[in-house]
Amino acid sequence: MAQSIEHKWQEKWEQEGTFWAANVKGNLTDGQGKHAGQRAPYYVIDMFPYPSGKGLHVGHPLGYIATDVVSRYHRMKGENVLHAMGYDAFGLPAEQYAVQTGQHPRVTTEQNISNMRWQLHRMGLSFDDRRSFATIDNNYIRWTQWIFSQIYQAWYDPEFRRKDGGLGSARPIAELEEKFASGVKPIPGHDSDGQTWEQLSKAERSDILNDFRLAYISKSPVNWCPGLGTVLANEEVTAEGRSERGNYPVFQRELKQWSMRITAYGNRLIEDLDLLDWPEKVKLMQRNWIGESHGATVRFPIQGTQIPQEMVVYTTRPDTLFGATFAVISPEHALLQHVPDVWDDDIPDSWKGGYSSPVEAVQAYRKMAESKTAKDRVDAAGEKTGLFTGLYATNPITGASIPVFTADYVLMDYGTGAIMAVPGGDQRDYDFALKFGLPVIYTVQPLPDSGDDLSAYRGKAPYVSHDGIVMNSSVASTYAKGDPLSLDGLRVDDAIEKAISWLEAAGVGEGKTSYRLRDWLFSRQRYWGEPFPVVYDDEGLPHLLPDSQLPVKLPEVPDYSPKTFDPDDAASNPEAPLSRNDEWVNITLDLGDGPKLYHRDTNTMPNWAGSCWYYMRYIDTQDEQHMVDSEEFDYWLGPNHNATAGQSGGVDLYVGGVEHAVLHLLYARFWHKVLYDLGFVSSCEPFHRLFNQGMIQAYAYTDDRGQYVPAAEVEEVEIEGQTTYSWQGEHVNREFGKMGKSLKNIITPDDMYATYGADTFRLYEMSMGPLAESRPWNTRNVIGGMRFLQRLWRNIVDENTGEVIVSDNAPSEETRKLLHQTIHDVTEEMEGMRPNTAISKLIVLNNHLTGLTQVPRSAIESLILMLSPIAPHICEELWARLGHPQSLAHTPWPTYDDQYLGQEQVTAVIQVKGKVRAKLQVNPDITADELEAKALALPAIQERLGGQEPRKVIVKAPKIVSIVPAI
Repeated sequence: MAQSIEHKWQEKWEQEGTFWAANVKGNLTDGQGKHAGQRAPYYVIDMFPYPSGKGLHVGHPLGYIATDVVSRYHRMKGENVLHAMGYDAFGLPAEQYAVQTGQHPRVTTEQNISNMRWQLHRMGLSFDDRRSFATIDNNYIRWTQWIFSQIYQAWYDPEFRRKDGGLGSARPIAELEEKFASGVKPIPGHDSDGQTWEQLSKAERSDILNDFRLAYISKSPVNWCPGLGTVLANEEVTAEGRSERGNYPVFQRELKQWSMRITAYGNRLIEDLDLLDWPEKVKLMQRNWIGESHGATVRFPIQGTQIPQEMVVYTTRPDTLFGATFAVISPEHALLQHVPDVWDDDIPDSWKGGYSSPVEAVQAYRKMAESKTAKDRVDAAGEKTGLFTGLYATNPITGASIPVFTADYVLMDYGTGAIMAVPGGDQRDYDFALKFGLPVIYTVQPLPDSGDDLSAYRGKAPYVSHDGIVMNSSVASTYAKGDPLSLDGLRVDDAIEKAISWLEAAGVGEGKTSYRLRDWLFSRQRYWGEPFPVVYDDEGLPHLLPDSQLPVKLPEVPDYSPKTFDPDDAASNPEAPLSRNDEWVNITLDLGDGPKLYHRDTNTMPNWAGSCWYYMRYIDTQDEQHMVDSEEFDYWLGPNHNATAGQSGGVDLYVGGVEHAVLHLLYARFWHKVLYDLGFVSSCEPFHRLFNQGMIQAYAYTDDRGQYVPAAEVEEVEIEGQTTYSWQGEHVNREFGKMGKSLKNIITPDDMYATYGADTFRLYEMSMGPLAESRPWNTRNVIGGMRFLQRLWRNIVDENTGEVIVSDNAPSEETRKLLHQTIHDVTEEMEGMRPNTAISKLIVLNNHLTGLTQVPRSAIESLILMLSPIAPHICEELWARLGHPQSLAHTPWPTYDDQYLGQEQVTAVIQVKGKVRAKLQVNPDITADELEAKALALPAIQERLGGQEPRKVIVKAPKIVSIVPAI
């Protein structure tokens, strides 16, 4: 019966456009053909799902059902709710399947989307399906490529005053070119040669602009695996520097790839978190990932090179310059091109690494470093390797000559690729100094009243505390300026401030804010992704394709797998699958100066690209003229678009797993801020409120050999008071964790629909506990929700005749008080996204009505309306049977009267096996039978009883209920 009712209402909703959200103008009206008008907007979405071939299991829909409950509740508040679902459809699984089978990834992906769309539809989710799309749709790819074009055509001007009053903004690259051409901004690298912008070659101008563009071509160190023919993520490389798949050698290579200059937005990405209603733990994760630090850049002159060179370092502790006894640069650092041909006579053998010259040493060490991943190189527990370069730098304060080493733990893409080493204050520098016999100078000592003393560290360890008094840090005449300088006696923070002031006055450094955040590597050597809207001329210079030529569509290729090489061929280069279609790669175009041969970029964008902006496309997926119409954007996502949106604007409720706390959210915020700066959107943030749902986990069972057995076939057995588990008569062990096919514990929503119906499934998922917490799935407990819905049905419909049996008489005083208290409490729970406690209160009201000889219409109709966001199908059916011709989806939410609230109540403690498992607020005069019924109706107690009747219930009203389970 449940299935037929659900199918009936799902068809009716679809036919009548019940959940259509109304735009300000255009074709997207509500089901009545009306535009938004004066209705308040409310925008709620889930994080973009990837359409897996495995489909959904019961853990996936937790967030989807939660957002649906919220959407339905807000519609009943009279708001214009936009709730839609699309598909993040570019992904590696479909490409890997294509490599294995030859089936085009689009075919596989579209099949998966079709299956997932059916599973979601069957759940009764109130999506506006007119707004659905997938990132692989060509119309969507067009606008993803268009956004890339805008980012490519922009630079970050740190001095531009934004419309919101802040300093620093993305600006059109043409403005930068004008600054160079007019002389307002000096041309980098041409300060002294007198060349003008017009006198530079196209290649020179292109290289200079590339250093400013927000989307730019970088030389990035990557993990290159010739045996697999692809670049690997750090997580795909073993500690031995080999590929997890195939066990092939992996080499560090510098490859030309697209990058996004997200670091330009580091400060704003941190500061604007204060505008958002996000969990504090997520904000902290973003702040830590961005890693803002304050310090100084310092320039050290390099001695003895034919062309004057300098080494630039960034340090958070410029106060320790007096303790810098050596320097370390990355094996990829440009200074290594200037090492001397021979060793000086007094160089210790331990510094040379067994090599006959600095040139030989540096070449060999660089090759060795290429065999390690970035993760292995910075591992604090790893062996400290390195060797002397033959170069010396001059300390700009003391004038001391300090040897320059190269070591693989210094990465070129972090900071400047060079560090000043202070072994008296840093453990890694201390270990390196001990290994190579370098001096250790302590420049900070413990505070006098700390109970600590520097003698406990000398010759044993560095003193790494930031809290101390500076020592050994004075000079009568500085090298760079010739003036006296002393930091002795200052606290560390004061010494840092004084050191930065001196560096800036001496012209050898400046205060700087730095970020742990790296620029976003944006290229993938894959087939299944968005092509770049860029071509290259015969000189290798990039040219942006005009908007009229978008989208650039993926071509057919003979093979989806990348080309592989000899596993030890470190000099090989990746060959992406797209490079195998010559007609697509090599193309004649007229880009304004006549037809010429150009070459397409054979890399593709990462799958992050499509998920960076999809929330804007839901507003109108068919808009051919705009990424998003500005008037529609302002209505749905603009600043203060409703009472809670605030200055940030953005999506009113965004629900997804905490695993996306950093990368997806950070990338989406970055793209949004660029579009905001360039005037395409009016809000500074994409998502105003973020909610992270917990996980639904499940028990899995293994036999004595460690093999997993089907969880659904395992029986719970009580032996001598101990609970054990068996499968086909054999003992099995229980473990707790994720659901998975390999664990043989997957339960699909399809199973739930067929056995219990979608409403019972929704009710169970929402009643399992707080949404933000993880919880175990137990199919045996689903029956409790079904019984509640059955009792509700019997309160309205006679099981024998099918007639409605409610009374039109006014409710009693007791019923009226409970009803208004329930409306008050459930409204609070719905506002706080606590459907589990809302359900508990609705069960109490329903149980009360079940005990009446006649059920008042006014009470039961309010109950149906309050339950409808959670169990919409049965509520729609009962609402119709009660004589209402229209769907209840837009019926006003029940209201309460304050005069019936606030009755004094006492706390009843509910025990199971002598342990407190729940508490209830009840009237002091509650009967034992009423208290027992309320206690047994609680989801937490039903969970403990496992769907069975208790063996015994002892009630001492109104304070205690003690329950003894059947087993």
